[in-house]
Amino acid sequence: MKKSLVALAVLAASGAAMAQSSVTLWGVVDAGLTQASSSVNKKTQLTNSNISSSQLGFRGSEDLGGGMAAHFWLEAGVANDNGSGGGTNTNNQASGNNAAANGTQGLTFNRRSTVSLTGSLGEVRLGRDYTPQFWNLTVYDPFGTNGIGTNRMFNAAALIPGGTSGTMVRASNSINFLYNHGKNATYAAGNEGFHASVQKYYGENASNAAGNTGSDGNGNGIRVGYNAGPLSVAYGNSSTTFASGNVKTSNLGGAYNFGVARVMAQTVSDKVGATLEGKGRLIGLTAPVGTGTFKVASSQYETNAAGNPMAKQMAVGYVYDLSKRTAVYGTYARVNNSGGSATALGGTTGAANQSSKGTDIGVRHSF
Repeated sequence: MKKSLVALAVLAASGAAMAQSSVTLWGVVDAGLTQASSSVNKKTQLTNSNISSSQLGFRGSEDLGGGMAAHFWLEAGVANDNGSGGGTNTNNQASGNNAAANGTQGLTFNRRSTVSLTGSLGEVRLGRDYTPQFWNLTVYDPFGTNGIGTNRMFNAAALIPGGTSGTMVRASNSINFLYNHGKNATYAAGNEGFHASVQKYYGENASNAAGNTGSDGNGNGIRVGYNAGPLSVAYGNSSTTFASGNVKTSNLGGAYNFGVARVMAQTVSDKVGATLEGKGRLIGLTAPVGTGTFKVASSQYETNAAGNPMAKQMAVGYVYDLSKRTAVYGTYARVNNSGGSATALGGTTGAANQSSKGTDIGVRHSF
């Protein structure tokens, strides 16, 4: 249960604004046992964020009058399996992720750290935030890009070295405009009718940086969509500049809720540098079964590298709700490789053209 912390003065803008302000603390703790195997080895580990991302967050708003409001949102990733925090990327480049990779950043507000103003025309938001195109990857994935069932397009790093850049999910130093997403919303799906988001972000390098890297980490993204009752459809696009080769991503996703099941599909196209291209697609569904939710998805991703490496994955899972805030879950996934692809699941080591499989079994609690 989310708790209103109106008296939390340390997070309030000022004592005078307390009567018109509210602050909310929330969190998710998700832990499970992941077991995976490949033709090379096996691995068993306690993991986090298998159906929902473990997190701790604070958000608040102040009514400014005249239909305007000010908001803040601070959200930290939590690796509750070992007690560490999630690292952040400070400049949307490899250099900005070094401390995170070395595990020296501790708890950071890596998932989102924004301040914004909302009015009748929409919201202007500043800080570290999700990139618009990411939402199609997760909204139209039955597994929500969490756990061993995560779609192959989100895991493109297995076939494209370095993945599709440090801005595949979030971008630091960003300016965002959102239309019809609700005040201070996550903007994962948007409100009924037409919705849109536009983002510009910066790597914050000097214009005369060595190696022609002055624009590295700069980029932009858009997402436009339409929601009408059971129907949801959206298009996303992003581009990030790097001297070593720009990274461009576009995707289209849609879903329709038939009542007995919500069917969803998406297609993704990536380009890295001048020649390397990747394409992926997914079809899947979620369905209420008993007191829980059944999930199934088929996804694949391939590139135009030598041999046209491809990874195809099938995932199936079930989430059993013990209460409104607590659930237990199980997920099984298997990936088959061809064309030289060596994708593996659950931290195992892959081998070219060999398969890999794995399971997640765990519990999630939210507050």
